[in-house]
Amino acid sequence: MNYYVAPMEGLTDRVWRQAHQKWFGWAGGPARYYAPFLSPPENRVLIKKKMAELAPEANPGVPVIPQLLAKDGELAAWMIGELRKLGYTEVNLNFGCPAGTVTAKGKGSGMLRDPAKLDAFLEAVFSHAEGPISVKTRLGVEKPEEFAAILTIYNRYPISELTIHPRVMRQLYRGQADQEAFAAALPQCKPPVCYNGDITTTGQLHGLEAEFPTLSGIMIGRGIIADPALFRKALGGPAATKAELRGYLDDLYHGYTELFGSAGCAISRMKGHWFYLVHCFADSEKLEKQLKKLREPWEYETVVNQIFTLPLI
Repeated sequence: MNYYVAPMEGLTDRVWRQAHQKWFGWAGGPARYYAPFLSPPENRVLIKKKMAELAPEANPGVPVIPQLLAKDGELAAWMIGELRKLGYTEVNLNFGCPAGTVTAKGKGSGMLRDPAKLDAFLEAVFSHAEGPISVKTRLGVEKPEEFAAILTIYNRYPISELTIHPRVMRQLYRGQADQEAFAAALPQCKPPVCYNGDITTTGQLHGLEAEFPTLSGIMIGRGIIADPALFRKALGGPAATKAELRGYLDDLYHGYTELFGSAGCAISRMKGHWFYLVHCFADSEKLEKQLKKLREPWEYETVVNQIFTLPLI
């Protein structure tokens, strides 16, 4: 079974990918890191700052798959061509993002509102672009029953892999992923299928593998941020040590400080990681509250030092 890291805006960027591979990588995994989505510019002029995230030199040794967020198929095909020039093979199309700022523009899971437009988009992409193109999707907008019509469209195209997050757009990330709806749809899928959604423990991961042995992969987002050693543990390796977590988090902090040119900006990014990671430490509730409020580098460093005096759970 292939293990993939899901794209998460503000979390799985190039600084994180390098730190994760350094501290928790191993031979053979993760099979892929999916980069947070990139929107192709309408004027077809690439923005250097945005493309820096996917510069080959910024991702040494990291198997990265770019993800596109678009609603113009020909524009998306052009962008796929530009990414191929950088050496990327597979490119992923995002029909899963449920954020209101994205779906209001008819992008992400907003594309699922109109199957005819989704079909036209994919027709334009596959008519103008070459090479492997994968898709990440939700089940629909309002209810899982919408997926039957959506899947009929996906099955018309040579999608290299279909990652299904079994929620609908209106759920955002609330409630539980609908594994029953996923199980019902799986036999009808022509492309290889990857599962994504609500996997946070090795038990859940292995349970999914046992229930759906034909999957091409399992993609994890929040679970790998909360436990960066999750995949390693799933393959029989050790849990994260306190020394590893300290080195990993220090690399993130210094990497973001260098990237943003400001420790204050780095702290804002680190709070996103600590939101998930602080629960690795016993009795961390008081320090978690302090983390949310602090702003200054000295405050951040003091609280982190205090967190690392606590035992791991």
